[in-house]
Amino acid sequence: MWEEIRKVVNGNDLCVLSTVAEGKPHCSLMSYVTDDDCREFYMLTLRTTKKYRNLEDNSSVSLLIDTREADAERKRQDIRALTVHGLFRSIDEEEHEAAILRRLLLRHPHLREVAESGQARVFAVRAESFQLLDGVSRSRFVEVP
Repeated sequence: MWEEIRKVVNGNDLCVLSTVAEGKPHCSLMSYVTDDDCREFYMLTLRTTKKYRNLEDNSSVSLLIDTREADAERKRQDIRALTVHGLFRSIDEEEHEAAILRRLLLRHPHLREVAESGQARVFAVRAESFQLLDGVSRSRFVEVP
């Protein structure tokens, strides 16, 4: 199953990030890169956004990655959806943040304006579990050790 998860994660570069503050969910479409194990997801946002305030208030998050774009020719019932439950963490070491930012901009050059704004923050989501939905009824779950 782990190879299937990696295939979904590496076959995409957009996810929906779900955060919660004061009991209210908030979803954001995000560009991402991951570490080699696909267990840590890195993203970029402005510190002034609702999503970032939510992340600072509540570190529990969920990501949704799906194959609808890659599998456009397949029937809708065959699309895969991967839900990642994880924890937000800020990237505080300058060298590490700069290295991740370089990777993000290489994969997502459209983020350059945000990166150069002076208000950008690189952050991580560390996966705690994955749920892979294969079509509409085949679901598998795995916790990250």
